[in-house]
Amino acid sequence: MTQKTEKSMKRIAKFHKVSFEQFKGGYTDAIGEASDEQIREVITDYFAAKDGVISVETAADGDKGMELIHNNEYDLILLDVMLPGTDGFSLCRYIRAESSVPILFLTARGREEDKLYGYDLGCDDYMVKPFSLAELYAKVNVILKRSKGMTVSKVMTCGKISLDPVKMTVMADGNAVELPPKEYEILKYLMEHRDCVVGRDTLLDRVWGYDYFGADRVVDNHIKKLRKAMGPAGSQIKTVISKGYKLTD
Repeated sequence: MTQKTEKSMKRIAKFHKVSFEQFKGGYTDAIGEASDEQIREVITDYFAAKDGVISVETAADGDKGMELIHNNEYDLILLDVMLPGTDGFSLCRYIRAESSVPILFLTARGREEDKLYGYDLGCDDYMVKPFSLAELYAKVNVILKRSKGMTVSKVMTCGKISLDPVKMTVMADGNAVELPPKEYEILKYLMEHRDCVVGRDTLLDRVWGYDYFGADRVVDNHIKKLRKAMGPAGSQIKTVISKGYKLTD
């Protein structure tokens, strides 16, 4: 055991109010009442103490996290929902509009609707506090192994439109199409629910977030832009009067 590893383990043991020998013996009690800063520190120490292979970089708020994500490449992103500044759900939506990097939520928001919303936004797993460090470490390793083994993209196709959710590319009539984040997310959701009528409220929830309180006509404006960007293939996006939109062949 290196001095750095032993130092990390002693800090974790102190955090849990157990002896260093107890911790080395496999103490894995759940972390409950702790500040966000303490949780960030103990996760960093625990991962360093395990094998040192997984290095951790932390951010104290969502805005700083967004800055780090924009300027760096990561193998996995661990998110809380209730972050100062940009919240975790909004950050997840931002990440998914730009990248397929694995995302794991670790949060006190444990309601079923929160979990389902997190998965709908594209997270790979969702853990609720209090949590076990050992379980978190195991989940991170499983997700990393799974993501590194992904070599084939599952391309979605509808008529003359194709979308690769891993590479985050769009083709229309055989031509590459560059879409802004909102238009991409709208198209992706319509592709996932092809031949189904999708209401404006649903698109607002799934693309803008359930905390959006603006006019629902913003969806119409983005659909108009999406159709224009897709060229002739844009005609596949049908308007269903008083209902919403439907993507067809």
